[in-house]
Amino acid sequence: MTARDAAPAEPGDNPAGNQGPSRRRLLAGAGAAGAAVVAGGLAGYFARPGSRPAGTAGGAADDHDQAVAFYGTHQAGIATPAQDRLAFGALSVVPGAARADVRDLLRDWTTAAARMTAGEPVGEDTQPYAPPVDTGEAVGSSVSRLTITLGYGPSLFDHRFGLAARKPAALTQLPPLPNENLDPGYTGGDLCVQACSDDPLVAFHAVRNLARIGMGVVEHNWMELGFGRTSATTTGRQTPRNLLGFKDGTRNVKAEQTELMDSYVWVGAETDQPWLRGGSYLIARKIRIFVENWDRDYLQDQENVIGRGKVSGAPLSGGTEFTAPDFTATGTGGRPAIPAHAHVRLASFEHNGGTRILRRGYSFTDGIDPQAGTLLGGLFFIAFMKNPAQFIRLQTALAADALNEYIQHTGSAVFACPPGLRPGQHWGDALFS
Repeated sequence: MTARDAAPAEPGDNPAGNQGPSRRRLLAGAGAAGAAVVAGGLAGYFARPGSRPAGTAGGAADDHDQAVAFYGTHQAGIATPAQDRLAFGALSVVPGAARADVRDLLRDWTTAAARMTAGEPVGEDTQPYAPPVDTGEAVGSSVSRLTITLGYGPSLFDHRFGLAARKPAALTQLPPLPNENLDPGYTGGDLCVQACSDDPLVAFHAVRNLARIGMGVVEHNWMELGFGRTSATTTGRQTPRNLLGFKDGTRNVKAEQTELMDSYVWVGAETDQPWLRGGSYLIARKIRIFVENWDRDYLQDQENVIGRGKVSGAPLSGGTEFTAPDFTATGTGGRPAIPAHAHVRLASFEHNGGTRILRRGYSFTDGIDPQAGTLLGGLFFIAFMKNPAQFIRLQTALAADALNEYIQHTGSAVFACPPGLRPGQHWGDALFS
């Protein structure tokens, strides 16, 4: 008897009435990450030299073959050293799906995510006449420090699944904010999956497989692929640059700054929902950069807009990149050395009552605007924080930002990311218990 024949039918296995094997049958026999033999010739799927605990900083080398542990106190992909590539998917639960369907999907996703981040395919193929369990495009690829981070959107807690009593009070849709013109096609979502890796194929593969497992229960709401990380999340790494050509995230919260992480990133006892303690809130903003306009601006004005030297990254008040900006310093004619509307001034924690967030964004491009012939690209801004009010305060303070002439926020979403898991635990357990 095959694993498929042996697996009993369960309510919600095939909610849309689709023909073919269910998610649970596809994953039957997969077990926890680390299952050894995979049918169909997929053994040795990834190279997996080693692993480190989830949510911790790596060594200076950050070997691209390194596997980041799925289990840990916090979800990986937040404080983990930022990888080179991103695949971010926001998904919506389809009409007619039941509470049990969502619960079972989150359990199946846990199994699949644990396997993929350990360098395994999502499950075992036992039926040659059924669709393959894994889509297979990443066969032979390195695991490339893949992390998969899950988030719950505010809409997941509406009337559909009986979760209203589990909704955190802070998890609400963001209010209208300065300099935004949101595209409805890039907003919201019941669930989000953030996959980060040093290999773009591996990151895409993770989101694709989870969406495939969810067929009949969830569907794509929107998706973004990112390249070129725009923030350093750990010390000892060179600050990356965004599409403006400036270093980005010099003063970002770093994983090694545990007191700042506890104060500004990890949800603690202040939450009204104990299940979220140890988790974090994720805010995603798609920010269009009008690069052609920026590229025509002269260098000194670019530096005045940002408040830093373009090549050195040093604040205009003097010093080197990591010198603290002196917002009281004056320059020519007694004017502020860092202009009053410079981005670094208005975004600084000194200007915002000490408020900080952990930035983890990526550059993106969606091709060319067919009407204007200009680049559709910019910053896919991702930030983690213990309360979305932190982002709202910062973004409100940027209403007068000189950079607003060159950018516009076109997409937006907020999610609650639960804490990490121990082996044997699954996403959704705390919600559906």
